[in-house]
Amino acid sequence: MGEPQSPSAIKTALGGKSIVMVGLMGCGKSAVGRRLASHLGMRFVDADDEIEKAAGKSIEDIFADHGEAYFREGERKVLARLLASGPQVLATGGGAFMNEETRAAIASSGVSIWLKADLPLLLRRVAKRNNRPLLKTGDPESVMRKLMEIRYPVYAQADLTVESRDVPHEAIVGEIMERLAGALHIEPRAEKEQ
Repeated sequence: MGEPQSPSAIKTALGGKSIVMVGLMGCGKSAVGRRLASHLGMRFVDADDEIEKAAGKSIEDIFADHGEAYFREGERKVLARLLASGPQVLATGGGAFMNEETRAAIASSGVSIWLKADLPLLLRRVAKRNNRPLLKTGDPESVMRKLMEIRYPVYAQADLTVESRDVPHEAIVGEIMERLAGALHIEPRAEKEQ
């Protein structure tokens, strides 16, 4: 049986564009993005890691020391720099796609993929880590519900939407590859003769 998508064909069709992973914290942007980058032979960049390097401190400390508005401005600048640095798989922070300027930069320099997850999955995943500044302000479930209400209509503007769920990350990567191939108008490989 032939493969429905060719990593090299996807990479070629992307040209200089990046694949930009968007979605709420816990949806799998970094974990899935790393595997996707590996499949495509592209570099993987986690925007949060780059923001921390640029600031010389953790995101949690940036929020504590300077507030969310300061963090968002730094995030916007770092993302603009990353998007200008050529093809890559880029995992963004959950709030990055909310910035209109950032959405425009992503639209011109990349293909955005929203990893959409339901509330129970997100809550299970974010409970595993204690470094989420937005969840320190109250009941995590209430905060996540509010974020979903505000952000999901904006995330829906992404080029592709793929459901994040409790399956091996490879299954999600395969689905993303198929969706990318379709969006980039790549013909499936013909089945090999037996």
